[in-house]
Amino acid sequence: MVIAAVVGVCILVLIIAFVVPRFSHHAERGGKMPFSLGQKAGSKAPGKAGELAAKPFTKAKEAVSKSGEKGREGRSKAPF
Repeated sequence: MVIAAVVGVCILVLIIAFVVPRFSHHAERGGKMPFSLGQKAGSKAPGKAGELAAKPFTKAKEAVSKSGEKGREGRSKAPF
């Protein structure tokens, strides 16, 4: 379920970044916000458990950022 949510957010950000690159930063930040909250909550666990609990949320934030970058990059390379 969580994986599907991450993939869905990434695809949505990718499409928005390709169609309207200037406004995609706002959508990207909005997509990263729930993952930031999860990362913050997961990192409060003590020791190694906190690192392991926060890691999936960190990777999800990186994936959302990367999909936004690739969408804007694809738009800049498009012939129109």
